[in-house]
Amino acid sequence: MNFKRILALLKMELLKAIREPAFFFLMLLFPALLTIMFGLVFGDSELGMSMNTIAPGLFAYACIFIIMTVAQSFTEMRDQGLLRRLNTTPMTSADFIASEILSNMIIVVLQVIIIYILAIPFGFTPNTSAVGMVLAFLLMIVFSLSSVGLGLITATVSKSSGTATGLSFIFILPQMFLGTFIPVTATTEVIAMFLPSYHATQALTAIFSGNLTDPLVLTGFTFISIVSIAIVIIGILLFKKSGNK
Repeated sequence: MNFKRILALLKMELLKAIREPAFFFLMLLFPALLTIMFGLVFGDSELGMSMNTIAPGLFAYACIFIIMTVAQSFTEMRDQGLLRRLNTTPMTSADFIASEILSNMIIVVLQVIIIYILAIPFGFTPNTSAVGMVLAFLLMIVFSLSSVGLGLITATVSKSSGTATGLSFIFILPQMFLGTFIPVTATTEVIAMFLPSYHATQALTAIFSGNLTDPLVLTGFTFISIVSIAIVIIGILLFKKSGNK
């Protein structure tokens, strides 16, 4: 991998994201609107819920949708022949995928900042230190790796960007309903234990409660790191084998 080539691709990816209205809405405006909507609906303590309960799931929920944008992006570039032309340049597949991972990490950081700031007026009061905030950011960055990997896997089996959008929900829906702000029952917890979003939400809840030594934090980091790395490797191998043809 070449650092200069990765930076050039990273710049291209970020500019593309800014110029694409749908992508910009889904990645940045959607988390903002989602936070405001949930703040208005669940910010009332009389309902028995609060933003302190909902916020950790909102962070994970926003990050999950990276699966769809990555799948769409790679499928569109493949259909347009950009990935084939990439083989005729000094840039390698490793450079390209590394830039995609970095660009999505930056987007995740922006999402966390947006949700954090907008959740505060609705009663979000994280009881954590600066170390806790750093841990929360690191956790979401690592979590984003699994979304990128699942996006690559989706792009590999998708014939078009439209197909990629539909297939991506195979990975999005389980994590959305069993791993974010929707309560998990004793029955569904058996399934949720295998989902990165569930561990991300549990770890964030402990972090924002000030319990940095809670076993859920270490368990969450460990599980998400192992699963995310495994998913990214599988996604890269599958995409390099058949996804860029």
